[in-house]
Amino acid sequence: MSGNHETDRTGIVPVTVLTGFLGAGKTTLLNHILTAEHGKKYAVVVNEFGELGIDNDLVVDADEEVFEMNNGCICCTVRGDLIRILGKLLRRRGRFDGIIVETTGLADPAPVAQTFFVDENVREKARLDAVVTVVDAFNVMQTLDESPEAVNQIAFADVIVLNKVDLADAERCKEIVDRIRKINAVAEIHEAQHGGIQKLADILDRGGFDLKRALTTMPDFLESDHHSHEEGITSISLSVSEPLDQQRFQAWIGAILQEQGPDILRSKGILHFKDHDQRFAFQAVHMMADGDFIGPYREGESKDSRLVFIGRNLNRPRLRRGFESCIA
Repeated sequence: MSGNHETDRTGIVPVTVLTGFLGAGKTTLLNHILTAEHGKKYAVVVNEFGELGIDNDLVVDADEEVFEMNNGCICCTVRGDLIRILGKLLRRRGRFDGIIVETTGLADPAPVAQTFFVDENVREKARLDAVVTVVDAFNVMQTLDESPEAVNQIAFADVIVLNKVDLADAERCKEIVDRIRKINAVAEIHEAQHGGIQKLADILDRGGFDLKRALTTMPDFLESDHHSHEEGITSISLSVSEPLDQQRFQAWIGAILQEQGPDILRSKGILHFKDHDQRFAFQAVHMMADGDFIGPYREGESKDSRLVFIGRNLNRPRLRRGFESCIA
């Protein structure tokens, strides 16, 4: 990355916090932002819940700098890492136009937003531009019933991207919007398919996070960082160094998702199949799975296959045995 980039007229860097529940389509929206023709450069911070990073591979090979934060949630255990990464970026703030922070699907956006008001160095050099929450139109009703994190993410949003509207009819979308409005009456809502929001100006360069509204939603926003996550959700990360048999993997993962899909909130992986020179990106939300080859391995890149499950009642030994049984 080179050249001078305007942050804003005050030299303050705008930061967009991109949040949303597991599998809502945050990385897809991020890729849409990074590949759109807007003439701007963004530094990206990606946080993942699992021990092994997957999302960094799923972010397009753009000219942007991507920082990965694994094995913890940005709103609690690795929040100090976020402050340190922001500090490094802000020392070079003339090299990009803004920062996008993609949280884990389980993050409470309030403590993340708080960072931009309570840390002195960050407050002087950056401003929180907006909290953008991605909502999965196919799964959101069940998710809101089961997961308080999803409710918090909608409640704290300045902008909501209702994604995957192609998987819900008009009546269903209206029910979703009505329910969102009961949680957050003022956030703008924009519909999207595959993260393809039509006007990026709807989510970027908004001009400022609404602190007044945040204080209305959470009066102790600037004083308290107390929050909790839904108990019982864990992450299991698996890796093998040998190539996998593609058909064997498809049969195994299909059976696992069919049997345990309600408990598996999210699964994703970067896989190396025998006789293929390209990385295969696998993703699933509950029982709905998708995957495709995403390009060749980079020079010197490990060809290990990595797979992450996030959910409840996960049986690590059984999942490990099943994954290893797919080795070609």
